[in-house]
Amino acid sequence: MAVYTEVPNDALDAFLAAYDIGEVLAVKGIAEGVENSNFLLHTQAGFFILTLYEKRVQEADLPFFLALLEHLAARGLHCPQPVKNRRGAALGRLAGRPAVIVSFIDGIWVRRPDAGHCAAVGEALALLHRAGADFSMRRDNALSLAGWPPLFHAVEKRADEVMPGLAETIARELAELQRLWPADLPSGVIHADLFPDNVFFLGGKLSGLIDFYFACTDALAYDVAICLNAWCFEEDQSFNVTKGMALLNGYERVRKLGEAEIAGLPVLARGAALRFALTRLVDWLNVPPGALVKPKNPVEYVRKLRFHQNVGTSREYGLFR
Repeated sequence: MAVYTEVPNDALDAFLAAYDIGEVLAVKGIAEGVENSNFLLHTQAGFFILTLYEKRVQEADLPFFLALLEHLAARGLHCPQPVKNRRGAALGRLAGRPAVIVSFIDGIWVRRPDAGHCAAVGEALALLHRAGADFSMRRDNALSLAGWPPLFHAVEKRADEVMPGLAETIARELAELQRLWPADLPSGVIHADLFPDNVFFLGGKLSGLIDFYFACTDALAYDVAICLNAWCFEEDQSFNVTKGMALLNGYERVRKLGEAEIAGLPVLARGAALRFALTRLVDWLNVPPGALVKPKNPVEYVRKLRFHQNVGTSREYGLFR
């Protein structure tokens, strides 16, 4: 989440007049994250999130995201629900951007996850995968193997400004992943961005998952690899195997990983690390002037990549079977 587009008061008032959510009491931009412009709305009907879609989110993909949220919620997953206007439409336009209002999920995200948080996230991820198994729509993952070279080529000449030798490191890893990437793994709907700031806890329990705007159809184990990267490293980028074991055990309480998924997990984790290193590198070098946004340092994920390059088997992540 972030704010790239400021919304004039009169435009906001005109947009909200089409909804039955009462008078607006307060509007606040949300600075965390890097993808879309997000605002916390407080109205007479309660709290909501207003999102204006920017950058990587294509308007043609929005029906997929919105239908997915409704599908998952109908199967018991706690996630935001699109708020429809009086015409029955969830998607509108505001300040020249596609815009949606969704319900507010109560809770906070944890800055320093412990093993208990990781176990809860692993279980929630598996529940998401199970709930999405009968979702009829499909969206290819634009930020998987085929999408990484174009991202790299866009910043290749400036990559070494961020870290000496980074361009060569990425080029070499791209070639290796093209050679090693596992094929024919079980696939379905994945979140693809389940970082701590997209998971809320309340009273010590997981209260909801948010920000599904990278959701797509891809290998389920790749989603697990993304979570290992996002949840199981310490601030010094050392891997915490206790957290890894908790996350994987939590996942397997709901859905067992197959042998091919287990064997492929180290390569999938390398790919997940590279994916976020690349998108963070693009954002780091291309922050729009005046944007209320906090770009994230890509070096963190380069260091995580180095760890995964030295992993032999999934046992090193805490999967002891």
